[in-house]
Amino acid sequence: MDVTFTKMSGRRYRIAVVREQGPELASRQGPGYDDFVPHDAVHFLVEAEAGLPGGVFGRLAAGRSNLFWPADPAVRRRQARQEAKRTPSKAEHADMARSERLASICQPLWAFRAGHRSELPLWFSQVMQEVADEDLVDRIVARLDEFADRWHALPVAGAITLTWPDLSPGRAGGGSRDRNDAVGRARGPQQRRHRHGRATVAVRR
Repeated sequence: MDVTFTKMSGRRYRIAVVREQGPELASRQGPGYDDFVPHDAVHFLVEAEAGLPGGVFGRLAAGRSNLFWPADPAVRRRQARQEAKRTPSKAEHADMARSERLASICQPLWAFRAGHRSELPLWFSQVMQEVADEDLVDRIVARLDEFADRWHALPVAGAITLTWPDLSPGRAGGGSRDRNDAVGRARGPQQRRHRHGRATVAVRR
């Protein structure tokens, strides 16, 4: 699954999802614009690095809609009824809660280390103890740092595409699908591709 974050004018950004499972999804405006790491990009990088298939993006990759809706109105109505009847599993609840906790500490920690804030929130130490995985936090912050440099440098209408990693059993937190050649050809010669950790990043200027 490829998720493209496009910078728009007026401190806005748009998200488009192209996936192998489930109906085609409509793009939507993302919440929580930031000059360096928009809100939904934080959650993508957190969930990909932590290996959370029950988070927002893992469920999207598995064919569900949650925060995105099918582009076809008829399919949208049908899937809305299906989603309304479905109760998230305990594992999904746990993954969503972990995604929120990790995002809540990794974004301010990145901003603190990058010099964009002078101190960490008062509650930071308590939540960090709950997460209890400093190595994971450091890996996520490194991904945020790499994304932030590229996002900040983008002009309006510039975009970054992130590829969701393979989280199938036995490969939790594992590598992304090896689609570099095909995806690179589809996106054209003016794009530069970067690899950081387990996810492929494409930057379109």
